[in-house]
Amino acid sequence: MPPVYAALVHYPVLDRAGRVIAAALTNLDLHDLARLGRTYGLAGIFVVTPLSDQQEFAHRIVGHWTTGPGADCNPDRRTAMQLVQVVGTIADAAAAVAAREGRRPHLTASGARAQPGALRPAAWRDRCGSSPQLLLFGTAWGLAPEVFAAADHAVEPIAGAAGYNHLSVRCAAAILIDRLLGPPG
Repeated sequence: MPPVYAALVHYPVLDRAGRVIAAALTNLDLHDLARLGRTYGLAGIFVVTPLSDQQEFAHRIVGHWTTGPGADCNPDRRTAMQLVQVVGTIADAAAAVAAREGRRPHLTASGARAQPGALRPAAWRDRCGSSPQLLLFGTAWGLAPEVFAAADHAVEPIAGAAGYNHLSVRCAAAILIDRLLGPPG
């Protein structure tokens, strides 16, 4: 499996009316995505927001656990939070992966709504080849249509047993990453 990265995208995402917005970060999302990344061996986690106050907030959280007082009191959390990098755009995240890996990553968009040509996890794994991968997870009401249009792939939405599909980004990312990178079922 090539190196896999994830991006927690706060812009461009949709609000409940379908307008493109920049969503606010949450402390819990950063912690849970970092721990998820560490558990599944992701090469990095990007927090994507163009808003300077939100970038500052993310840097403060990450800094507390990587170089601040939290680093010594919880070394496991430090290791997970060291995966997190704050960037302004999805293009910045892709450029950071390309700089680190020596080639452009394939972008894979995810969401709760079905997308034309979306891949099942096995098909996604088959298409990975040796290229680094950047998985895109949208906050708020999901990734904006232009993100899906620019991505190399989309993956099928998570289908539960009850017909209800409104998971938090933390839950959706955990389920999807397990399906993509975990041991075969």
